[in-house]
Amino acid sequence: MRVFRASLASVMGETTEPLRWVYIPYDQLNDGIGALATEPPERLGVLLIEDPEKARRRPYHRQKLALVLANQRHFALEQARRGVHVRYEVGPCAEVISHVAKEVGPLEMQRPAEHEHRTLLQPLMGTALLERPHDGWLTGSDTFRSACGKPPWRMDAFYRAVRQRTGLLMTEAGKPEGGRYSFDGENRRRWPGAPQPPEMPRFEPDEVTLEVVALIESRFAHHPGRLDATALPATREDAERLWAWAKGECLPTFGPFEDAMSRLQRTLWHTRISPLLNLHRLLPGRVVREAAGLELPLASKEGFVRQVLGWREFVHHVHEETDGLRDVADSNRLRANEPLPEAYWGTVKSGFACLDDVVESVWEEGYSHHITRLMVLSNLGTLLGLDPRALTDWFWVAYTDAYDWVVEPNVLGMGTFALGELMTTKPYVSGSAYVNRMSDYCKGCAFHPTKTCPWTSLYWAFLDRHEDRLAGNFRMSMPLRSLGKRAPERRARDRWVREQVLARLRRGSPVGPEDFEDDESGAA
Repeated sequence: MRVFRASLASVMGETTEPLRWVYIPYDQLNDGIGALATEPPERLGVLLIEDPEKARRRPYHRQKLALVLANQRHFALEQARRGVHVRYEVGPCAEVISHVAKEVGPLEMQRPAEHEHRTLLQPLMGTALLERPHDGWLTGSDTFRSACGKPPWRMDAFYRAVRQRTGLLMTEAGKPEGGRYSFDGENRRRWPGAPQPPEMPRFEPDEVTLEVVALIESRFAHHPGRLDATALPATREDAERLWAWAKGECLPTFGPFEDAMSRLQRTLWHTRISPLLNLHRLLPGRVVREAAGLELPLASKEGFVRQVLGWREFVHHVHEETDGLRDVADSNRLRANEPLPEAYWGTVKSGFACLDDVVESVWEEGYSHHITRLMVLSNLGTLLGLDPRALTDWFWVAYTDAYDWVVEPNVLGMGTFALGELMTTKPYVSGSAYVNRMSDYCKGCAFHPTKTCPWTSLYWAFLDRHEDRLAGNFRMSMPLRSLGKRAPERRARDRWVREQVLARLRRGSPVGPEDFEDDESGAA
């Protein structure tokens, strides 16, 4: 930390003893929220902590570790330049806070977003730490409860209520712009190869960022994932540059191709700002206001606003209301218990072009957009019956924007239906038809999407296994009626196909068309 320590010392110079001390968690790195937004800088002292134990708790993607540490160090320097007294410590978080509090008195803290972090600090609450509301969220629990009531909770009801309360994308008459709250139905085009998506900006790493990169490469070299310093937006200026790119280059075309997937253009028109939103380097309130004020096609504008103002806030409330999903009686509703295949870690190939490309992109960048997460990674996991907790933990370590409050509802709730109808109306599953319709993956696959791809059999085998559990779900009534018309021998073959796929993935062997030439099920 020599470069960073020297930079911090040179920036701070002589400072008076602050009158108010604040602990800033790693994901609240913005002076537009909390005490930093209201108190004169010279009256404030902030404590920032690098906790090596947190970094070692899971095999986090190296890009994620570098992103968090580089942003936290640069945030410290930015606050010191404003005149804030910065105390930057390395060590176990709770121990450091307890030690500092004995010197300066209780520290204030905005409520941490992560349940895991709140649990770690709980013994200090009311003594070393005084909790305040988290100003980074756009909605409070009262809004969520009045809009959604008791579970099951639905995002569309919450989203309508928040639009009405905030006035975003609403007319003076109190109606949604364009006459509808959602234009999701217009945002489902497959990308045909044109127009050409923009290239994501690259960032010139300074000495502080390079020091973080060297730290990760030396102490966390055994962690998975590629670390690319030029893909690290680490400073306030980097965050502004990424947001400017997103507004100018991505959002105008975002809507129509929001659900498209491509191995040729993995980002398409997705803004890539979620890692910075979840660190609060970019404030959610600001980005939705600015996006809503842009001259954009309404479907693109509304699609972006819904992701941030709607879904992001919604999953946060679900996590809070259930004490980090610990109050949920059953978090494995479909009794899925298959171990996570090595193919998800990228150490072997699965044989499915869609999965292998998405996994490769994740370990290269710590990123893939929300449809690949839902309809490739989670979809296959649900069809195969992978342990939803294992899949959730994989997302947690693999993605640069993943924290417990966002990844657990998204994967356990929406991605795998492990929470049942708590927050979604149905399992989000499909066979090869959806992947073929919305992507170019199938063109580079050994399987033909309509003739040989096992995904369709996996889909029917999923319905077959859970027919009784899903019988009362009105949104599954049509697929279940179709299942009822499926001949017994075909249903038997669907089950056999699933076992064949699982057997090969368990062994770390890629699945190929030849694996299904000899049907041992006795089916035709």
